[in-house]
Amino acid sequence: MSEDRRLDVLRAIVSEYVHTREPVGSKVIAAGHDLGVSSATIRNDMALLEEAGLIYQPHTSAGRVPTDRGYRLFVDHLTTLKPMSAPERRAVEAFLARGVDLDDVVTGTVRLLAQVTRQVAVIEYPTLHSATLRRIELVDLTPRRLLVVVITSAGSVEERIVDLDLPVDTEDVERLRVRVNEECEGLDSQAAAERLNALVDEADPATDAALACMTQAVAQITEDLLRPSSESRMVVAGLSNIARSNVDFRDITPVLDALEEKVALLRLFQELALDDSIHVSIGSENQHDGLAQTSVVASTYGAADGSRAHLGIVGPTRMDYARAMSSVRAVAAYLSRYLNH
Repeated sequence: MSEDRRLDVLRAIVSEYVHTREPVGSKVIAAGHDLGVSSATIRNDMALLEEAGLIYQPHTSAGRVPTDRGYRLFVDHLTTLKPMSAPERRAVEAFLARGVDLDDVVTGTVRLLAQVTRQVAVIEYPTLHSATLRRIELVDLTPRRLLVVVITSAGSVEERIVDLDLPVDTEDVERLRVRVNEECEGLDSQAAAERLNALVDEADPATDAALACMTQAVAQITEDLLRPSSESRMVVAGLSNIARSNVDFRDITPVLDALEEKVALLRLFQELALDDSIHVSIGSENQHDGLAQTSVVASTYGAADGSRAHLGIVGPTRMDYARAMSSVRAVAAYLSRYLNH
């Protein structure tokens, strides 16, 4: 029973410290948390928690604050997560409903996550190795200039302008657009490239040189745009939030450097599993020195075709973990739903 009570005392210390940033004393816990024991009993429990390395006293005659180990035990024993408020859920749903393409959704969502959590938000672009071709659009800007737009199943929209050696008319452009979509819709990058090259071989330069020229150009550009990139891309928002938390850091400079370089975040994300669970790394658990004063809450989003990536938040170890974990999980679920539709 005393073990459960000491955990309740730790929860109370974390809760009070997160909201006040003031060391927490036994009288505050006794008055604000219905533990059913006296201040003296709470002081004894706090002494045991301190011996276990879960809390510490920052200076003489002060209350106690959680250590990284204390936060870890608190997070591991979280039984409920604070749900996002109804206005926050509506804001996320409304924003994603207005999304035009993957870039638009990712950049907007990372800003929204930063606003909701009041922390630095980070979103990694999904890997597109398993993405398939959803649609190709061709727009004749001039008789010799063509806009090629490639849309993948993961919601990625890539475009490129190509200059043609011979002029083409609008009817030829529309005919090729329809044929390419009929032949290549739903194919992955390799299969689409093979089918597009077959279309090039079928074109007869002797009877219609302009159409053959356009087909070859479209095939090459589509293959290039659909080819998956091995580079990881990441978007960060809310750096001002971490600056406002300056009082929570001994030295904020390494933190800002790590966030600006993004290398530490990419490495951390690469170490996480691509599943739907919530991952929390606290303080010294983060291997990069620049993140050793922070906590990272991360999850995974993705599409049914296998395109997966991480998103999360970075903030001081003194954060509302229940709310942070709930917000990250909810935004990941909303983003996955968008990609699947």
